[in-house]
Amino acid sequence: MKFTSEPMTKSIAAEILNWRYSYPYDFYNNSVNDESMSEIMDGTYWAVRNEKGELFGFYCTGNSAQVPAGRIIGVYPDGCIDFGLGMKPAETGHGLGSEFFAYIKQEILQQQPGRPLRLTVATFNKRAIRLYEKFGFKKEAEFKTDFAVFLTMVEKD
Repeated sequence: MKFTSEPMTKSIAAEILNWRYSYPYDFYNNSVNDESMSEIMDGTYWAVRNEKGELFGFYCTGNSAQVPAGRIIGVYPDGCIDFGLGMKPAETGHGLGSEFFAYIKQEILQQQPGRPLRLTVATFNKRAIRLYEKFGFKKEAEFKTDFAVFLTMVEKD
C-alpha cells in the first residue's frame, strides 16, 4: 500500500478525534474539545492517507508523543525522537500495521535523521508491542498513571 502524509488540518483533526475504537482499544478514544484540538493542531501531527486519498491514520512527534506523567518521572531522556501513531479504527486488524508503521518510521527518519526513535505504548496493547518489537524496538522503561501502565520502547541496532 502506498501512503502519503500531509500537515494536520482542523477538519482532519475533528475526524480523527471522533474515531471510536472497540474495547480494549477504546482507551484511545478522544473527543472534540478545545484542549484536544489545540494539541492535535500544534504542528507536530501529520495525517496519513492511502493510495485512494482516504484518511488512514496519523502520527506525531516530540512532546505530543510522550505521556506527561512519564516526563515528570524522567523516562524521556534527551537523545531520541519520540513519536506516536494511530490507525483509523476500520483499518486495524487487517494486517496493514507493518506497512503503515514502516512508512511513518521512514518519514520521521527523513525529517530528522541520525537519532534513535522512541515510542510509548500502553502495556495492554499487545499487538502494537509485537509490531514494534518486529521492527527492532526494545522495552526500556515502564511507568504507571491513574489510567494505564505504559512502556517506552527504543529502536536498537
